[in-house]
Amino acid sequence: MAGVANTKSIVLGVLGVVFVVVGTVLVFLVPIMMDQQVEKNVRIDPSSGFAYEMWRDLPVPFYMSIYVFEVVNHKEVLLGEKPLLEERGPYVYREYKKKENITFNENGTVSFVEFRTLHFDPERSNGKEEDHVVVPNILVLGSSIMLEDLGIPIKWIISGAFSAFNEEAFINRTVKDILWGYENPFLDFLNTILPGKLPFKGKFGFFSDFNNSNSGVFTINTGMEDISQVQMIDSWNGLEQVDYWNSNQTNMINGTAGQMWPPFRKPSEPLEFYSPDACRSMKLVYEKEETFRGIPTFRYTAPNYLFANGTDYPPNEGFCPCVASGVQNVSSCRFNAPVFISFPHFYNADPSFLESVDGLHPTEELHSLFLDMHPLTGIPMNCSIKMQLNMLTKSVSGIVQTGKIKPVILPVLWFAESGYLDGPVYYTYYNILILMPVLLDYLQYVLIGIGLFFIVVALVLPFFKQDKCFLFWSSNKNVDESQESNAQKEKLNAPNGIVLLEARL
Repeated sequence: MAGVANTKSIVLGVLGVVFVVVGTVLVFLVPIMMDQQVEKNVRIDPSSGFAYEMWRDLPVPFYMSIYVFEVVNHKEVLLGEKPLLEERGPYVYREYKKKENITFNENGTVSFVEFRTLHFDPERSNGKEEDHVVVPNILVLGSSIMLEDLGIPIKWIISGAFSAFNEEAFINRTVKDILWGYENPFLDFLNTILPGKLPFKGKFGFFSDFNNSNSGVFTINTGMEDISQVQMIDSWNGLEQVDYWNSNQTNMINGTAGQMWPPFRKPSEPLEFYSPDACRSMKLVYEKEETFRGIPTFRYTAPNYLFANGTDYPPNEGFCPCVASGVQNVSSCRFNAPVFISFPHFYNADPSFLESVDGLHPTEELHSLFLDMHPLTGIPMNCSIKMQLNMLTKSVSGIVQTGKIKPVILPVLWFAESGYLDGPVYYTYYNILILMPVLLDYLQYVLIGIGLFFIVVALVLPFFKQDKCFLFWSSNKNVDESQESNAQKEKLNAPNGIVLLEARL
């Protein structure tokens, strides 16, 4: 029987060693396999299937929520009083993005144009596109400031033209007109006498050139040769830097196009991207660890210095002329129109902006932007990018329509572009890049644990007592009762009075 025990020990020992070896090998192989799987799925490669389709068509739901500030006391503002604002909305639009004219270049880059279309979503909106609101008339207030340095006679002519076309400092139009544009005879007149001087042509609207449009030709790295450079911008509209600003640093086109980033992110690495709408590169910084529907993420937010002026943050000096921190002048890339960007409700801005108007209530929860990224792949899981559009309003001598308006940077509207991974894309992504690596991670330790258990059993097994080893003998003598007890005697019937004794050891 000892031979059987030894055989079992050998078999268990061999199995244990095999399991431990396989598990140990997986400890080293799983990270390599995971990295290879990640690289395969984040390269811009038409043969990668799922990842390429996701990059090309962005099938995840995107929404643009727009909030319009109505000037409640616009008549009083013309007399010099502080503007009182009332937020209307949100007016929510389903946003679709698709890359076209995709061209792979010999230097490991790919060029494309991304088209975007927006469709009103009444169920998610708090209001209708037909709602009427009173907002600043940028054709009057904006062009007045743009023409402020002209002689008084010319400004009188402009003011007379305003009157002839019934243009006033504030307009009462539908949300649809204000956002997406409406035919304006006065705009045609201005473009005739001031060709190339105004940022609007055809229809006049704050987002008239946004819907059914594209943001220019991006050329980015495919990551086929160097995965650390995937998604990084090589050029935009053929440019490696813009010329809107006053320093090389502020004119640089840095980071990605803002949809994905290189994989294997570390908290110390900021997220940089170029925004054609803001005419500049921007940077988000790590804040904390988060999770999105079971997927571990890093949360990134905007640093306090993003819209700081050159005094508070010297690297931003190139964006000047500046106002107080928290609001950036973007007139240089908007035909010198007095346009400024900030966070909604002047969140994180100098208190003077908030004090110049009534009706704003900035909070971190509602008005700060964030982006939750899966650090292993560099793909955003959930984001909400928020921005406010403001314009400078003031009285301009010689143009009677501007009345006695006090100089103020007046919020016009703010918007949030939000998107998150959902539906079949989420489940495919979760299974390939989250669930499978986790299962492999657990498998390696399960195999090592089982293997060690088998080895221990194999080492201990030979020392266990064998419970069923029997000795038989015969005797014609009387058996002492104490011997009978010790031997666990059992008398059995046998011929010729022979007594058989069984001793269980």
